[in-house]
Amino acid sequence: MLVNRRTLRIEWGQCDPVGIVFYPHYLIIFDTSTGWLFERTGLKPLAMRQKYGIVGLPVVDVGARFVMPCRFDDEIVVESEVGEWGRSSFTVRHRILKEGELALDGFEKRVWAAPHPERPGAIKAQAIPAEIIASLSDATGATLIKFEDAGEKR
Repeated sequence: MLVNRRTLRIEWGQCDPVGIVFYPHYLIIFDTSTGWLFERTGLKPLAMRQKYGIVGLPVVDVGARFVMPCRFDDEIVVESEVGEWGRSSFTVRHRILKEGELALDGFEKRVWAAPHPERPGAIKAQAIPAEIIASLSDATGATLIKFEDAGEKR
């Protein structure tokens, strides 16, 4: 599977009064990291929505195991990859490393969601396109998806 890695520095506003990351901020880190992982397909979020007619990738389950605290000014590495594919859902695994050691092991289960064809304002799970699965399953990151919009390749 393709692993996306990014380095972050823990900021003051992410911390509780003791200087430890306030746990809901990890969900923001997960969400942003999933966005960066999907962008590795070659499609930015808006292009992905336009190409496939989806409204997004809503979270239906989330969890985390906290191993060691991350504190103000720590530099962390976030590793994200799709660990499991279903027909219309997938699980993104997130590992947060501090000084090379596991600090947090987490996941998000998401659904490939399109507008419901019969209920305005509602969404409906849809099969994940094979090319998305292929792109994010290619550990080399070489399998990219092309998108043409008004003659422009992205």
